[in-house]
Amino acid sequence: MRVISYNLRKHKASGELLALAKNFGVDALCLQEVDSGDLPDTLGPLHLADTTKGNRLGLAIYYRSSRFTAVDTQSFALKKSVHDRVLAPAHERLIGTRVLDNETQHELVIGSFHAAPLTASNSLRRKQIHAAHAELLSMGSGLMTLMVGDFNYPFFTKGLDAHMKNSGYALSLSNRRTYTRYKVFKGHFDFATSLGLDIASVETLPRGKSDHLPILVNAEYGKDY
Repeated sequence: MRVISYNLRKHKASGELLALAKNFGVDALCLQEVDSGDLPDTLGPLHLADTTKGNRLGLAIYYRSSRFTAVDTQSFALKKSVHDRVLAPAHERLIGTRVLDNETQHELVIGSFHAAPLTASNSLRRKQIHAAHAELLSMGSGLMTLMVGDFNYPFFTKGLDAHMKNSGYALSLSNRRTYTRYKVFKGHFDFATSLGLDIASVETLPRGKSDHLPILVNAEYGKDY
């Protein structure tokens, strides 16, 4: 399974989506900072599962309809940062889609996540990540889960990795940094957490018009699922 996650930087990189969908053979495309009203229903082989509705900067998930059937899609609000309360950029910071693999009959939940910005604390972002995992599990208890997105967590990722392992999740960073716009704030902002999946690789793709670089996750179904 191949999944791309991309923060579009206030929708500025939206013109790159069709090429990403076609050129990398992806099965799902998870987006952050989109203009929800300006997304097409299809991107080549991908079909729009849904978008968030209450955000100034929205989230969206596309899936390959020839491989998957979308069973359910839900959006979730998570604990707000001060930034959220003052500027209100994101009421919903998670969207999840439960899909059925048409060939193997495996079921899994795919999530697109956007954590609070760097003005918030890592403690708050950890709470958002744990809450997001709980919300995705509510869509299908015991199902494999892949959550990708902009975690806004470039520092102290070893500590986050320990937190994820304690909760049963694997944290996967990409092979190169995903954000290098500023000299101070650069590093792995975009990554993946997973449950029940074997993550073969996470690759940082070439830069486009966004200040984030897309990541491509290659995952396989776990043997116990």
